[in-house]
Amino acid sequence: MEDFEIVTLKAQLAKLEKENEMLKFKLLQHENILEGALDAVAIFDENMKFIDVNSAACHMFQLQKKELCRKSLYDFLSLIPKNQLSEVMEAIYQDDPGRNELIVKLENGQVKFLEISVRKQAINGYDLAMIKDVSFKKMLERERTINEQLFKDLFHRAVDGIVIFDQDGAFIDANGSFCTSFEINKNQLNSFVLGDFIDEPDLYKLDRLWKMLKENGSAKGELPVLLRNGSKKVFEFTTTSNIINGFYMAIMRDITEKRSMEMKLYKSEERFREVFENAIDAIMIWGKNGQIQKVNQAASRTFELSETELVQRNILDFVDQNSVSFQRVKKEYFQTGAIREELLFHMPNGQNKELEFTSKMDILDGHHLTIFRNVSERKRMEKVLRESEHKFRNIFNASMDGIILFNNNYEIIEANPAARKILNLSSSDIKSYKICDILFSKMDDLYQEEELDFYEAKTKETIYTLSNGAEKILEISLKHHINEDMNLAVFRDVTEKRELEEQLRKSDTLNVVGELAAGIAHEIRNPMTALKGFIQLLEGSVKDDFSMYFNVITSELSRIESIITEFLILARPQAIKFSEKDLSIIMKETTELLNAQAILVNVQMILDIEDNLPLIYCEPNQLKQVFINVLKNAIEVMPNGGQIDVKIKQKDEDNLLVSITDRGSGISEDKIKRLGQPFYTTKERGTGLGLMVSYKIIEEHQGQVDVESEEGKGTTFHIMLPIRQ
Repeated sequence: MEDFEIVTLKAQLAKLEKENEMLKFKLLQHENILEGALDAVAIFDENMKFIDVNSAACHMFQLQKKELCRKSLYDFLSLIPKNQLSEVMEAIYQDDPGRNELIVKLENGQVKFLEISVRKQAINGYDLAMIKDVSFKKMLERERTINEQLFKDLFHRAVDGIVIFDQDGAFIDANGSFCTSFEINKNQLNSFVLGDFIDEPDLYKLDRLWKMLKENGSAKGELPVLLRNGSKKVFEFTTTSNIINGFYMAIMRDITEKRSMEMKLYKSEERFREVFENAIDAIMIWGKNGQIQKVNQAASRTFELSETELVQRNILDFVDQNSVSFQRVKKEYFQTGAIREELLFHMPNGQNKELEFTSKMDILDGHHLTIFRNVSERKRMEKVLRESEHKFRNIFNASMDGIILFNNNYEIIEANPAARKILNLSSSDIKSYKICDILFSKMDDLYQEEELDFYEAKTKETIYTLSNGAEKILEISLKHHINEDMNLAVFRDVTEKRELEEQLRKSDTLNVVGELAAGIAHEIRNPMTALKGFIQLLEGSVKDDFSMYFNVITSELSRIESIITEFLILARPQAIKFSEKDLSIIMKETTELLNAQAILVNVQMILDIEDNLPLIYCEPNQLKQVFINVLKNAIEVMPNGGQIDVKIKQKDEDNLLVSITDRGSGISEDKIKRLGQPFYTTKERGTGLGLMVSYKIIEEHQGQVDVESEEGKGTTFHIMLPIRQ
């Protein structure tokens, strides 16, 4: 190689060395700049892998440089959803230089917000990124947003009224609570000033508020407000000045009800003092150890000591602490904290008093309140009352008459055993009725009270219907207002008495009728015999045809003779000879006897006789007379014809029942009761003796006659006869 070429090569080598030195200097300079940068600087390849980083980047990611250079930026983006990751990375490279924010999660779990600026292929084909930690800025922005939102929530949702006003008192803004309390619409808020709501006598309080605001910058107190509708309210306020652009903010709480309650409490305390001092009952306040703290005048009178002397005593000084009753009361009181009881208290003068007391524990600061009442006299009266009540109860329960106590609403309070027996009601059942429902059930409600007042004056009778339909005659007398809201009804069952009286009256009537019948029959029968004989002679000697007249005369004479015969049956005792007979044969013979008379008026008699009826002991002719009387009556009540049903059956082991039913006009209930009485009849030409004789015959046979009738439909006679006498 030539010298020239060698020199040239050396010159080029020196130049290259110089350039190399220059590059090393620049590289060192760049490294110093990179290391000295406050922001993180990182070099990435196309896969976002860290190629080189400065100290700030290591501090940001909290990893050593060697460790960080083994990582990719993607390793710190786990908080970004995968479906959004590519979109976020594209956004970083769109701008030149691209700027965007990333949220990264470090290996220690810490989360940071990074602002990143990327320059593409800035160094040897690699991307240069400037990264800035904006987490603190984000936190401040978030806190500011939260604070603003909290203020808005506090302002608009606060229960207390919040208002912002200027130095002239003009309203700038207010929350809903303020508008509600002041009863104004928020849209009208700017048209009012604070002074519009202050009554003239209270304007000095507003002036004082302005003065305090100017001097101290804040003010507290109470402000009376006059609303537009004329009502007044009291507000408790806290005001701060110059919080927003020189405005004032006041927080106002409506304490109108609070002040009203305080006034009521004050009045209540005043009333308590009045009650305490002027109460009729003794009132005592005592401490935990029993030391008396305060008493009223009534307590002084009850314990017979002055108030000054009494408050120096202990409540236990007045009781026998060893008594069983005191130990029981003490135990119960300390278990429950309140008690109402009675105890014997020993007075300083040696007198003993029975005191009823109510005690309450811990009414205030551990003190006890006890109210006493002297019940010694009441106890004595209760004893007398119990003895009196015991006597009354004995008389009430042992009385033979029924006694019912009822209130002013006629509700039954109590009934004695005799009343329950007469009315056939239990004690619980009788109390579910009113007195009117039981003793005056057949009267209407309007008449009952008038009737009850009438019963006050005298004794009267009424009819009581039992649950089985049977009736009783009750003799009742009432006494109103025997006690407060208490009245008395006394009654007795006179049913049997009235029946005996009725039987006696009938017996007397029968005796009179019998005596009259004997005299009449004796006086009339002899002339009747002569008349019948002369009529027969006259009939034979008269040549003209007067048969119609003679038939009428003969028929009427026969009727008179039958009436006389009935009289004689009543007048003298009949010799009755009982024998076993078939009742069905007696009935058949009777219907055959009357069949001709029935056919004349188009009446049919239908027999319905049960098979294998037992024979009965009877007097057949008398029973035939009964059946004739009943059947003749049935025929006569159906002048236009009809049907008579005759039924005979065995009612039970001891009795046969004969039922004779017609289709006549029927008999009313009040007339049924009088059937069988002497000379009582429902027929125009009847004497009433036929049924009277029939009833007497059935009675002698120890039987019973019941009549069942419905007006307009017909009547049924039920004749029950015993099989054996």
